[in-house]
Amino acid sequence: MYSGDQIAYDFILALLLIIFIILGLILYFFCRKKPVESEETLSFKASAPTYPLTDIDAATDGFNHRRVIGKGRLGTVYAALLPREELVAVKRIHPSLVLSNAGCGFSSILKTLSLAQHPNILPILGFSQAPGERIIVMEFVDMASLDFHLHENSDAGFLLDWSSRLRVAAGAARGLEYLHERMAPNVIHGCFKASNILLDVKFSARVCDYGLSFLAPKERRYVAGCVDEEYWREIGGGPCKASDVYGFGVVLLELLTGRRNEEGLLVKWALPLIKENKFSELLDARLAIPSDTKPIIRLAKVASACISNSRKSRPTIVQVAAILNSLEAEVCA
Repeated sequence: MYSGDQIAYDFILALLLIIFIILGLILYFFCRKKPVESEETLSFKASAPTYPLTDIDAATDGFNHRRVIGKGRLGTVYAALLPREELVAVKRIHPSLVLSNAGCGFSSILKTLSLAQHPNILPILGFSQAPGERIIVMEFVDMASLDFHLHENSDAGFLLDWSSRLRVAAGAARGLEYLHERMAPNVIHGCFKASNILLDVKFSARVCDYGLSFLAPKERRYVAGCVDEEYWREIGGGPCKASDVYGFGVVLLELLTGRRNEEGLLVKWALPLIKENKFSELLDARLAIPSDTKPIIRLAKVASACISNSRKSRPTIVQVAAILNSLEAEVCA
């Protein structure tokens, strides 16, 4: 015969056993939903690979001048073939910038920037560093820049029409919006301009050279004219979201006028024309004025808001992108 105490003891044991079984089942199903492999995959995606400098040297044939596909304020870009027959673009930072930015945390910054994944952003695939060398490995795309299409392409048959220009503007806005609002931490481009927007065969924009202004924070060459006056102030100056929006406004002016921005002269010439509604004088003379000018006029008003206001009064790229997405849907559908 069982005593009352024995029955209570057995009941408690049985209850504990049931609880352990339930907890075990919960843990089992929880682990199945979040396998270890996904954490490893996430960790892999979160870290851009570091390439040995010897691999980069071999991939560019010793940085052969025949491999050069571009030059800019930060460095020289080479077409490179990695060991697995992977074609990439390699940006070799100017030695003077490497020397002046020793200890700036190059690797940690590049790892963060490599997290960017968006249709309107050119991915950073990896990097390499050694004494006197800083290398950025990017996706290779057989594209020309917006600057080339607007100002250097002499073939009239490939001149960007108004709908293509609007598509480029909307895509570039989405790319910049992604950097400003969806990257964690947020990324400031620092030098947003037409030469840093690449176009594919469908004229889809892809923003490049983002987040690299730390390499040349005081460099006026290639930057003057595409950043606001506040940028050069000792207190409260430097790159920020508002200065990127200013640069975006300058790009819109280039799309509207077909003119290159020379040291800010385009802004001084175009703003009065927009304010006085003299759009026949403003718009690119190489193109026929469209029958419906409302989208183009609205684009000009957006450009004016981006460049004529102070940093505090300037629209955000989120607001700009919303307007341009609406215009793209209306005109390019």
